This record gives sequence, C-alpha cells and structure tokens, in this order.
Amino acid sequence: MIAIVPFPLSEKPLGKSTTASKMEDDAEAAKQLKKLSIYSAARIIKRRDNSLYNALRSIYEDSIFVAEISQLWPSLPLVANLRCGLWYSSAFHATCYFKSTDGHTNNLSFNTSRLNLHVALLAGQKGGCIVIDSTRKGKRFPDSMSKTIPIWTCVMNRAIVNYRRKMCSDGLISKGGLDKSNQHENSEGQAPLDWDCSLHLPLWVSETERSTIEKRLESWTHQLEASGADISSIASCLRKPLRPLWVSQRTVIWLNEVPDHDSWDFTPIILVSASCSSGTAQHKTTSEFSWNYIAGAGDDEESWARGLSPSLFWENVYDIIESGPALCNRKVADIVEKHRVYLSQRGHTAPQVKVKGPKLPGSTCNLSCDEPPLASEMANAEVDPKSSHKNCPITWLGSTNLAMCSTQFSAEASGVDCILNCSHESISVSLQSTEACLHLPMLNSKQDRFSLLSNLQTAVNFARSNLSKGKTFLICCQNGEDISVCTCLAILMSLFDDQGTYDDGKSFSGTIVTKWEMRRRLVYICKFATNARPSRGNLKQVFNFLTGGGRASSDS
Repeated sequence: MIAIVPFPLSEKPLGKSTTASKMEDDAEAAKQLKKLSIYSAARIIKRRDNSLYNALRSIYEDSIFVAEISQLWPSLPLVANLRCGLWYSSAFHATCYFKSTDGHTNNLSFNTSRLNLHVALLAGQKGGCIVIDSTRKGKRFPDSMSKTIPIWTCVMNRAIVNYRRKMCSDGLISKGGLDKSNQHENSEGQAPLDWDCSLHLPLWVSETERSTIEKRLESWTHQLEASGADISSIASCLRKPLRPLWVSQRTVIWLNEVPDHDSWDFTPIILVSASCSSGTAQHKTTSEFSWNYIAGAGDDEESWARGLSPSLFWENVYDIIESGPALCNRKVADIVEKHRVYLSQRGHTAPQVKVKGPKLPGSTCNLSCDEPPLASEMANAEVDPKSSHKNCPITWLGSTNLAMCSTQFSAEASGVDCILNCSHESISVSLQSTEACLHLPMLNSKQDRFSLLSNLQTAVNFARSNLSKGKTFLICCQNGEDISVCTCLAILMSLFDDQGTYDDGKSFSGTIVTKWEMRRRLVYICKFATNARPSRGNLKQVFNFLTGGGRASSDS
C-alpha cells in the first residue's frame, strides 16, 4: 500500500543544557523508583511511557494510514466516532457516537439515545461513508466497530423494509410511487425483495454472540420504530441497504483492484481502525528522537491532552511534532494558552486549569516539568472552530423557540431573547434586560449526583416565564452536548406536548412519565442536535425530576 505522507518534518537537535537537565531528572526519578513497590513503580513507568509526545506522535503516525484509506474512496465522507476518532484526521465531514459498551459481551444493546440517524442520511446522500475510530493494543477493532455498528446497520435495514411494506399495505405508495430506476425495487412497488436485512459481523465474533444478537434484532427493530425516529427520510434517501466493511493496518488491499463504491450492491459503512494492533510495545526512533508507539492514543484524552483539542493539534501539528519529547509539553502549553487568550479577547468563555505532573512519594519534584495554566478546551462536535464561528453553531429545536449551544458561542447568539447558562463560568451577552439571563451552575453527574436535579425546577420556571411570552430561549453549558441537552429535555417534557407545541405543562400534568416517553423526546432533540451526548447519570436525574419533585411543583 502506498503511504500518503504529510509534509516532511525537520527535526532539530536538542541543546546540551536541555539534554543534561533531562539526564539529571531521569537519575533523580530512578532513585525515587527504588523506594517504591513493584506495582507502584510499574504504574509510574507506564505513565511516563504514555507521555504527551508519545500520544501525539502515535496519533500523527496513524493519521497517515487514515489518509491512505480516505484516498482510496475520495468521494466518501470521513466520519469521526467520538471522541477517540476525532484525533486521527483534520478533514472530517461529520461526527458520530457509537459506544463500545453497547457492543460489549453480556451488555449487547441498541441504544435509542444514540441513534446516529444523520450517519444513515449522509451515507444515503454520498453513497457510503468511512468511520474512523481506534482502540488500545491487543485488539484490531473496538467493540463499537465489531458489534455496535453492525447491529445498528442491521436494525436500520429491517426498519426501512418494515416501513416500506407498511406504506404499500396502507396504499400510501402507488404502483409507480417508488423510483423504478432502483434495482432493489420490484415492479409492484413493494419493499425490495432482495434488500439485505441479514446481520453482518466480522469473523472474530463468536457464533454464540451472533446467535444472541440475532435473537434480539426483532425487539431492537420495534424499539427503533416506536422511538419516533424519522425512518421515512432514511428510507427515501437510501437506495441500497447499509453494510459494514472492516479495514485495519493489517488489511491487505491491492491498489490496482480497489472497487468503486458505486459498484457494490450495498451502501458501504467502511469501518477503519486507525491504530496498529500489535500486542507488544513498539519503541520507535527517528534521526533525532526516540518515542514509544501507543495504540489507540486518542482515547481518554482528559488523562493526557493537557487542554489540547483535536482541532488545535492539527492547526499546529508540525510545530508540535518537531518540538520533540523534551519540549512537547511546553509547546502544547503555549499553544493552548494562546488559544485561550484568543477566545477571551473575543468575549468567549475560556477557563484555565492547572496541569500537574505525577509526583513520586516523598519527592518534591514532579516527573514532568511544571506547566503554566492551560485552557479547558470546549469539546465541540464541529471539527473546525473557525468555520463554527461563521455558521454560529446554535441548535434550534424546530419551531419550539428552544435552542442549545456551548458557552463558547453564546456571545454570538443572534435572535435570542433570553439565556440559561448552566456552566460554572459566567458569560458576557448583550440582552435587553439583565433578567433575561439566568446563571445556574451545574456539575456533571460524576462530580455531583444531584446537581442537575436540584436546579431543574428553577430552570423550568425560568423557561416558563419567558416561553409563555413567545420569547426565544437559549440553553448553554460548557460543551453544549450534555447538561444543556438534559436541561432542554426537562423543559421540553414539562412545558410542551408530543407535537412540540408549548402548552404551559397541561399535557405534562396529565401524563405518566416513563423512561420510554423520555427517550422519544430525546430522539426528537437528537434529530436537530446531532452532537448531543447526554450521560446516563444526568438522564437519570431528569427522569427523577419528571417523576418526583418536578411534577409536584408544576401541579401546584
């Protein structure tokens, strides 16, 4: 396979003072390691091997493979599976959210909170798509690619066939109502007889798991159909059934025999695992630097990224890689701080965090150099923040007058009458009245299990007082993906009917709230907010509010 390599990197030798200082630090660290237990020492060594430079250099090397695959099918859009996959290219067309936990053995599920309908629509419009993800060493593919996405494609195909058959039986599709140019549709205008609804799994999934999945496909299809998902749009967009294909660095592809995706009798969802799957540690060297390759380096970015986001990384990739292992932390700190200042000068929220290296017991020195305050980068589904500024990424929920965004872009909100700020940082907005902005700091469920629950009634009351007057209402949180989505869900269920019409809670007062009904409303939100990723803990607090204190306060 021909590698598509980015511009060559010029590597500069380290100064003598820097090298000597590093040797002294290593000697001091070695002395401290002798005082530790084997377990503690192993953990510290592993942490040092998983350094920032090792992670970013590994991501850079894997991105070359991703670029190769994307060039084999250049007309197919690249889709990043959040959050790990977002690190492996600078040219993503969209993002998706297929969780590996939904494909874990003994935890197989089809989650209606993460339907990713926009991926099916995108694949239908473009003739397929390429999904990028990665996994830790020892595995070729993450479970999201081995089972979660194959389950998703199969359930989607079955729901599409059921929808078309129902439309035909109800007489809503005439004999000539379907596109007869589609080879998968018969002359009677019925559901395509050869539309593939079978389950396609990779060879390494056991027959036992396959059997377990096949037994549950029917119930999962019913769940999708009952969730209120817009199956009709997908059915009209897809001309061929969805089918996954798997590509890794161990896949053999003959470059002179790469088939065109239009020649296949299915819509390909090409699943690319970016990282090398070798189970052994790989120590690599260049003309100047040595580094340890980390498979799946983009995973768990909070533990290593130091405020760096994928978009910032790709904007400064050559400067970062050229800095080398010794200066990488400092270079990243400078980049993140400059970005924080850039946002602050333009009125955006840009909080600082202090990054500290791990300390050895009884030692006053860190194993990594001290860093200046770093920016807590906003996790944004948009890959390019500059384009996000132009498009103003505020999600409006149909005609409900409700909107959501991250606090980073709240200052640019236009056409908004009032704002509910759920983040810890205050925001600078220009509204007609100071009473039109309410700041309710809320913590994630991992930090406080009751933070959202204790603030939802105030949020709903504030929304009622403004929505009842026909005002537009914006909800923002730190990333615009979790707390704001859950708050919006509580407001939508408390004050709107099933059709998305404001009724001041009349339908809510006469309804017994179930988890299934809450999922239906969440599907409605996700139809507009494709980057919505509400956590289970926060959704649980919304459900408790709707079935407990929230109803009591509303009825009174």
